[in-house]
Amino acid sequence: MTVDKPYLTGHFTPVADEITAVGLTVEGTLPPELTGRLLRNGHNPKPGVTPTHWFKGSGMVHGIRLIDGRAEWYRNRWVHTPALDGAPYMTEHGPDLTASAAGTHVIEHAGRLLALCEANLPFELTRQLETVGAYDFDGKLRTAMTAHPKTDPVTGELHFFGSSPFPPFLVYYVADAKGEIVHSAEVPGATAALKHDFAITRRHVVFIEGNVTFDPTEHSGIPYGWNDAQPARIGVMPRGGDGARQVRWFSIEPGNVLHVANAYEDGQGRIVLEGPTVDREGFRLSWNWWIGAPGRGTEPVSRSYTRRWVIDPVAGTVDEQIVDDLPVEFPTLNEDYLGAENRYHYAVSFPDEKGFGGYGVVKYDRTTGARRIHQVGDARMPSEAVFVPAAGATGEDDGYLLTVVSDLKQDASQLLVIDASGLDRIATVHLPHRVSAGLHGSWVPDTDL
Repeated sequence: MTVDKPYLTGHFTPVADEITAVGLTVEGTLPPELTGRLLRNGHNPKPGVTPTHWFKGSGMVHGIRLIDGRAEWYRNRWVHTPALDGAPYMTEHGPDLTASAAGTHVIEHAGRLLALCEANLPFELTRQLETVGAYDFDGKLRTAMTAHPKTDPVTGELHFFGSSPFPPFLVYYVADAKGEIVHSAEVPGATAALKHDFAITRRHVVFIEGNVTFDPTEHSGIPYGWNDAQPARIGVMPRGGDGARQVRWFSIEPGNVLHVANAYEDGQGRIVLEGPTVDREGFRLSWNWWIGAPGRGTEPVSRSYTRRWVIDPVAGTVDEQIVDDLPVEFPTLNEDYLGAENRYHYAVSFPDEKGFGGYGVVKYDRTTGARRIHQVGDARMPSEAVFVPAAGATGEDDGYLLTVVSDLKQDASQLLVIDASGLDRIATVHLPHRVSAGLHGSWVPDTDL
């Protein structure tokens, strides 16, 4: 029987098994500095399992190993958490932080590979993507962990938070470059609003609360929904030991932010924050696809437009505007510029709700306002574009974008290596089977492992 859920069809059809393939075919020339692993996570329920929400599907990590101009291997593995075998998230004693989908992101920090899902503990993986188990930073992580931690490119620290619909609503953590949690603090004034991503600057931590908040009447398994009564706000907290005591919350226009492009302090001491946002109708369109509401097609649509907030802590004001009306998501950048002023960032473009346009990899030039798109082709959908600096890079966009494309016509997938400067394709790695469209990933150089 066919299950009419858009997140189980088309580009999102789950992969049915775990495989390992070696000696992948490469077209073009892989830059020799690409020595490491591209890892990408996504929701991929087991055959016969129909989750009630896209985000409830069990995580599967796909890995592509590049070395010396070769694509040495591809492998994919489910993250073997209790939830993969049907364990409930809620127990009679409260939430089980190990019962994770572990399907949102995969990162490396201090030599550990961690699969992330914001409602649970991270899960550690081996270099071959086998599951080690839940990881709680030697007992110092007592809450869930965001799927979008930030690595400070200057200090090597990992900044992250735990968010909950119940008190404490927001706990902030810092792990040093060796992987030890050296600071944690409850952030006052936070609410049950969904906090999926956040930002750091050189001197501040920036939290975002939109109009999506805890909703006990939502029965999809993800208990959140749009609420006009929930204030939309940005929280600005100084970095440092007692920063939580000094957090300030600034009201912003209604909306919801899932992913942040970047944030930084400008020359006037103001905090500039950018990222795609949706309004009430945009959130409704996305949510209906995520739960498979009747009438939704197999292709996701987006009304997520890039917005900029300029927060003036002295004046106590926020100036905000939509800076681009192209529907995009999954913003990325050269992470050497994370927390500092960046000229470029990248994103994935989506067709709008009328089906206009197609999927592509977008490059924004924040200095000139220019926008360029690398079109990936008909019936092809790229994943989040991960930036990797070139050897001896001298410019911010001197590097490569790595994206995994789902190709429905050929029932296949490829890894594209794109020149981040001109958006020209440099190389294509043919994968042994189609990789279902997913969420976030990371480039992990061999030197980090």
